[in-house]
Amino acid sequence: MCGILAVFGCIDNSQAKRSRIIELSRRLRHRGPDWSGLHSHDDCYLAHQRLAIVDPTSGDQPLYNEDKTIVVAVNGEIYNHRDLREKLKSHQFRTGSDCEVIAHLYEDYGEDFVHMLDGMFSFVLLDTRDKSFIAARDAIGITPLYMGWGLDGSVWFSSEMKALSDDCERFVSFLPGHIYSSKNGGLRRWYNPPWYSETIPSTPYDHLVLRKAFEKAVVKRLMTDVPFGVLLSGGLDSSLVAAVANRYLADTEAARQWGSQLHTFCVGLKGSPDLKAAREVADYLGTRHHEFHFTVQEGIDALDEVIYHVETYDVTTIRASTPMFLMSRKIKSLGVKMVLSGEGSDEIFGGYLYFHKAPNKEEFHQETCRKIKALHLYDCLRANKSTSAWGVEARVPFLDKEFVNVAMNMDPESKMIRPDLGRIEKWVLRNAFDDDQNPYLPKHILYRQKEQFSDGVGYSWIDGLKDHASRLVSDSMLANASFVYPHNTPTTKEGYYYRTIFERYFPKVITLITIIWSRMLRGKQFQVVQVWHAALQKQ
Repeated sequence: MCGILAVFGCIDNSQAKRSRIIELSRRLRHRGPDWSGLHSHDDCYLAHQRLAIVDPTSGDQPLYNEDKTIVVAVNGEIYNHRDLREKLKSHQFRTGSDCEVIAHLYEDYGEDFVHMLDGMFSFVLLDTRDKSFIAARDAIGITPLYMGWGLDGSVWFSSEMKALSDDCERFVSFLPGHIYSSKNGGLRRWYNPPWYSETIPSTPYDHLVLRKAFEKAVVKRLMTDVPFGVLLSGGLDSSLVAAVANRYLADTEAARQWGSQLHTFCVGLKGSPDLKAAREVADYLGTRHHEFHFTVQEGIDALDEVIYHVETYDVTTIRASTPMFLMSRKIKSLGVKMVLSGEGSDEIFGGYLYFHKAPNKEEFHQETCRKIKALHLYDCLRANKSTSAWGVEARVPFLDKEFVNVAMNMDPESKMIRPDLGRIEKWVLRNAFDDDQNPYLPKHILYRQKEQFSDGVGYSWIDGLKDHASRLVSDSMLANASFVYPHNTPTTKEGYYYRTIFERYFPKVITLITIIWSRMLRGKQFQVVQVWHAALQKQ
């Protein structure tokens, strides 16, 4: 991951303004500690903090076209950049960076090229010929991007809120799958797959098609020029990522550079379920496994930093982000800069336990669609910012654009949880990798029931957080919470405690818009569960 900050239309373009942009960009340096870059053109600035994963020696940003009239700052990875270079043979490339294709695609296709990119990305592009600019975010919102406005009429973009919170009068989360054009003056959606409309698909389930799509998604994410590994909790999703990566690693360029033994990483309290399950999977696959322990007190001590980096006060997100934040620091200390992770599977396949209550395939499918659309506010945010806090990049193969399309275009009847047919949650995924001749995983791992990440790291973790908050937040403080926080009022002491830390770092009320969306979506899920439960009771 990298950090980008772009400002367009500043009234002040003095040296003092340039220094201010540099100062704000430094707030993102944890995301990209390897190099800093800044391009200024009249009243426009593009700043970049680089985490060098592909072409570490020459891929510094911002990147340019041949005559440097097109300038682009990118956070992310373009996995099909080699194929795109074949379409751009008339262009001269200056670097081996996967992101340089964006500048040349713009030259050839104008603004209508974003759908050609296969990867995770947020980018801002400046055309100095007419001072127009565009910004875009990947289909699901794996990489973060925010948009803000200054009192002087300036437009701002940043990978994180902290670079906008002091200088923007208002800022919001940039919508996934969208592009902003200064020429057209607004956002439009570039990502329009069939599932987005929530119409019910009818393609029959084919376990081999699903398996091949996921294998392809994992293999393309082994594109790296730096040491890497897999986050392994021992649950189904991370175990499948590790199993596929382990199976195909030897044939990749990454193996020729860094060896063919896969590194895996797990974190938890001593004796936690994840540590035991991950060790079992690692032993089965023969990976070089790294097990990290933390105490409840160490997690509590990190909460301030976690909330600063993850930029939320959502209780569930913070609970899960803290172990991941601590693990990422350990991973970086080993010299590893990129990891594969298992986020997205539960949303695509209905893996959460409340999906047991889904009354029919139509409602099941519509709820999975809503969950995927909200990922940028939850698991994508957690996975990206928890790891980026220490200069580690997390890649998520389950959210591969092609794989999501395959998985979401199948008849949702096959995803339904049917105890009468022996189908537990995510049966279609488990069945796709249930190969007796050439097994990917042991059966009991393949059919292991889901653990919440914050539970899997140790059941005393959440109890410890609640106890800590109860000692610091009195009954009267919570009773008066609506007066202190009239917008999105916390309802628990733990939530109140996180809110006080968040407000210290992000005091502007407008920053709450992102969190309000998050709470609204969680509320929608609660309503869905209530309706489904009521329907079951009537049966």
